[in-house]
Amino acid sequence: MIHYHGTPITPKEQLLRMAGRNFCVSFARSDNLKTCLSIGQSVMFDNGAFTAFMQGKQFDKEAYYRWLDPILVHPHWAVIPDVIDGSLAEQQECLASWPRELFGYECAAPVFHLHMPLHHLNALVLGYPKVCLGSSGEYWAVGGPKWCARMDEIFNYLARTNRRMPYIHGLRMLSQSNGGWPLASADSTNVGQNFKRFGCAECLAQRLDGQQPVSKWKARLEQMDLYGGDQ
Repeated sequence: MIHYHGTPITPKEQLLRMAGRNFCVSFARSDNLKTCLSIGQSVMFDNGAFTAFMQGKQFDKEAYYRWLDPILVHPHWAVIPDVIDGSLAEQQECLASWPRELFGYECAAPVFHLHMPLHHLNALVLGYPKVCLGSSGEYWAVGGPKWCARMDEIFNYLARTNRRMPYIHGLRMLSQSNGGWPLASADSTNVGQNFKRFGCAECLAQRLDGQQPVSKWKARLEQMDLYGGDQ
């Protein structure tokens, strides 16, 4: 699993010691952008929709695209805009707004919100090189009982519908570095928020990067859907 460490990480001296790591820079907080591009193996550009949602602000897609234009090149990639706790129609509208003629899809990843129907996940996997999982609705709490049960459903579904497990990125899921789901990558602001308790951001990053989740998926029992629908 590739570990993307969320920024900002301050003071700058602490960030510089993390040279060679992978970073996540949000459109909502791009303080460390230049430094991360100069010292990081790769940078994941987060659209900042989650931050805007938590702050009660309107997300500006066009401004996000302008921000990405000069920096979105391999090996970096960006999260396509999404609507936190939005409907399927709202998510599809965001996907349609992505300027394919400008960016293509190779450096882009859509978000599948955990409360969305699984057939939507299947469409995303077929259409994009990587897909992000975003905790939402009743599955908001990463690591909670409902969240874990939903993750089991999702990976059971992916195993049934794909010969090989697709590239799945876990948004805010770096806590699952040694977890039971075969995530290809994940991000969180764990280091930025907690390194001061250890006195060293690089030390905490090294501890997280040294953990890996399971690499293969074995089907797990699921709770029965009483209504028989695609959940």
